[in-house]
Amino acid sequence: MTLTNGRGPFSGRRAGIFSAPVPSEVVYVEPFRRRVRARIGERTVVDSERVLLVHRPANAPSYAFPARDVRGVSATALDEVPGYVQVGWEDAEKWYEEYEQVFLHPRNPYHRVDCLPTERRLRVTVAGTVLVDTTDTTVLYETSLDPLLYVHPRHVLLDALVPSTTTTYCPYKGTARYWSADVGGGVVADVAWSYDEPNPESMAIGGLVCFDGSRAEVEAELPAAVELHP
Repeated sequence: MTLTNGRGPFSGRRAGIFSAPVPSEVVYVEPFRRRVRARIGERTVVDSERVLLVHRPANAPSYAFPARDVRGVSATALDEVPGYVQVGWEDAEKWYEEYEQVFLHPRNPYHRVDCLPTERRLRVTVAGTVLVDTTDTTVLYETSLDPLLYVHPRHVLLDALVPSTTTTYCPYKGTARYWSADVGGGVVADVAWSYDEPNPESMAIGGLVCFDGSRAEVEAELPAAVELHP
């Protein structure tokens, strides 16, 4: 996310412009001042306090370590920094930053989540049925992504929603559960999601509901994107 994904500066569809040309395959490598460990079963295969964070276009960040801090697992050389290697995320069973387990990919120091109360209108319709129409909303601004409006369940036509078995995980917000809409004689899968126990930086959206604009008709009063051209 952030630098290399979404609308980040080194993604394939960056939101802004540079004042001078930037190589399309640019790689940004920086110190990551945390202890990082990886385990396979009971074996520690990576243990390093000399970690680098590697940002590649269209990829989540990845770790790199001095070769001497890696043992008992396959690794590939980091071309940009001699003496450093990378271990595939799936090649270890568990990853830790300090003593907290990290899931999906390393945390990105450039990624931020802000949840702000607002009076921006949200209207959601599925198959002609209005599920939400309110200005009592919370806007979530997440780095490099489009803003989203969340709403309290009291403003949602809950009788039209049925629980889904779908869940997704976000390193910055936590685990989301989904609902499908049962309206108009049919079911539209996974039209809405919610974080019951979000991560600390996203506590303000705990229990609130958000809707997928690709599966429902979502009218959200949000700031228009400014298109910049060099």
